[in-house]
Amino acid sequence: MTAAKTAEKKKPARIDIFKAWCKGCGICVAFCPKNALALDETGLPYVKDLEQCARCGLCELRCPDFAITVQQEKDEEGPEEKT
Repeated sequence: MTAAKTAEKKKPARIDIFKAWCKGCGICVAFCPKNALALDETGLPYVKDLEQCARCGLCELRCPDFAITVQQEKDEEGPEEKT
């Protein structure tokens, strides 16, 4: 691996949370190894720190309601919360 590759920062992931599908079980938050997700006061997940996201996809894989997706590269808009 070249020095340029090592110095290059990874682009953060894009995490989409479909709140209408989410039942607030907290599984996505519990499985996040980097604590990039948290639960809000209503018990629904939100992106707490996108820069911490390891892009592992565990939140997406473990969600029983398919209410969260992880994109490997950030779009122009950043993280979205969909209703």
